[in-house]
Amino acid sequence: MPSDSKKKRDLQKKTAAKQRQGPTGKKSNASGADNNLNDEEFNEENDDGDIQNENENLVEETNGKTNGADPNVQSLIQNMDLLTMVERANTQARSCTGVLGSHPRGRDIHINQFSVTFYGQEILVDTDFEMNSGRRYGLVGLNGSGKSTILACIGNREVPIPEHIDIFYLSREMAPVSKTALECVMEVDHERIRLEAEAERLAAVSNDDEAQELLLDIYERLDDLGADKAEARAGRILHGLGFTKKMQQKNCKDFSGGWRMRIALARALFVSPHLLLLDEPTNHLDLDACVWLEEELRNYKRILVMVSHSQDFLNGVCTNIVHLSKQRLSVYGGNYDAYVQTRQELETNQMKRYQWEQDQVAKTKGFIARFGSGSRASQAQSREKTLAKMMESGLTEKIVQEKTLSISFPDPGKVPPPCLMIQGVGFRYSDDSEWIYTNIDFGIDLDTRVALVGPNGAGKSTLLKLIDNQLLPTTGQIRRNAHLRMGRYHQHLTEQLDLNLSALDYMMQCFPDVTEKEEMRRIIGRFGLTGRQQVCPMRNLSDGQRCRVCLAWLAWQCPHLLLLDEPTNHLDIETIDALADAIRNFAGGMVLVSHDFRLIRQVADKIWVCEHQEVKEWPGDILSYKEHLREKMQADITSAKK
Repeated sequence: MPSDSKKKRDLQKKTAAKQRQGPTGKKSNASGADNNLNDEEFNEENDDGDIQNENENLVEETNGKTNGADPNVQSLIQNMDLLTMVERANTQARSCTGVLGSHPRGRDIHINQFSVTFYGQEILVDTDFEMNSGRRYGLVGLNGSGKSTILACIGNREVPIPEHIDIFYLSREMAPVSKTALECVMEVDHERIRLEAEAERLAAVSNDDEAQELLLDIYERLDDLGADKAEARAGRILHGLGFTKKMQQKNCKDFSGGWRMRIALARALFVSPHLLLLDEPTNHLDLDACVWLEEELRNYKRILVMVSHSQDFLNGVCTNIVHLSKQRLSVYGGNYDAYVQTRQELETNQMKRYQWEQDQVAKTKGFIARFGSGSRASQAQSREKTLAKMMESGLTEKIVQEKTLSISFPDPGKVPPPCLMIQGVGFRYSDDSEWIYTNIDFGIDLDTRVALVGPNGAGKSTLLKLIDNQLLPTTGQIRRNAHLRMGRYHQHLTEQLDLNLSALDYMMQCFPDVTEKEEMRRIIGRFGLTGRQQVCPMRNLSDGQRCRVCLAWLAWQCPHLLLLDEPTNHLDIETIDALADAIRNFAGGMVLVSHDFRLIRQVADKIWVCEHQEVKEWPGDILSYKEHLREKMQADITSAKK
């Protein structure tokens, strides 16, 4: 039986729908009425208050154990505390100003004269940013340009945003709490209470069309958060992000950081806030989850602003692209491909106009110099006035292309085949655990260009560790050429950087054979880090710039075989394209694990599917595999509805 509150909401929903219709059945044009709500930002309540309390509880629980606290949990808590300290330091280093240009009770958000500085560096200067309800924005720009800083300013309400607009800013993983993954997603009682209070207030406003639009949206969200739907919906979201039924009942503190980031993403999707801010949401996802998330977000009904460097993902989700360049935000309609085409056309037209204006200026100056005195002096004076007006009104700026990055891996030399042979290999982590691989056979040479795909838990990263001799096979053998050098890049390399060191000092420590700092600066400079970026502490670098340090470290090992595990995380689109060019020109072999369909399409000759304890070659290309995943997802949805 429906609850009393559910019946009350249904009645209020019908009343609100009638109030939105005028006597003739059309929307009323009435406006006005106060629509402010004094509530705390949703993600601040969750990510600061709840996390702090849960961390304190975990400390109390684990300290009660014999021989002290659980070291794994304590390490996770220390990492979360360190992240909190870094975020607070970044908040203190930011200065942000702006003016609300939209209706204070509206569903759209327009910020005018938006300016941001970070550690004294200007990120934005007097720009405008419009976020309209029902639109999905992709924020793009070079590494270090300030995309994440802008999201943090908006997510932390450092610019004026109406209080009735609730925000979920996903910036870090879920805290290592003692609740299950399903419970973490469903714990939104305070959000439901806030929405019910807002609905009660808006229901009393009978003549405000904006209020009634917002009221219906709140009722829809309350229905989704209701106890009768909540568990099924939370389970569906977690399943889409790769959680099995068994994993959904596992404690959050027992998951790795990547899986806890997925739980945080699931919470954001479950709450479905009015303004959803996502920073690299596809990081830590496999291809299956990326396809599911793309389908989920392309139907997002409210406001979505995300930073992503996956062109396929931006094409599938976004209705608008926001380009951050020269301390300005430029908004383009359409997905990423449409943005690229429109921007090229605009820049071509601007360059033509610039050339025409420069020709006119040169001709006018020449005429004035030639006929400044004599019979045609009056004409020269007239043209001089025309030129002065032209200069005063402002000339078209010359198009200056953003600096392109060129990455290269040094020639490692030749190694006679076979370089590496995997013969009858089986692997599992312990005698009690399930087999990840059984009896797999394949070989790798310097001309190998293969991408590993498959669901999470199938063992893609495990296979790279087996190849790199970080893990030993349980059965079978792996034979490597004695002269073979391998370099493995993985998504946790940046966590091993000493952030108190500069990129230059770090590389000098790693490669003591390079004694000249100028030589090392040239090495680092090949990966897009120049000037101050090389000598400042790495904590001041963006995530993408730290990844470039790791790529420089990998390249200078001069490996014959590149083992790349999610190398595109945090890299901007231009750097990913440069990395693809470097891999194509590399004289050695490559084994790639990536969620970036475009990179796989650019560099991989073969697709190997890791699944069901086997490694099999996919008969088509990566696009056919993506279509296979989409068909599989649709089949799962259809079977779930039956």
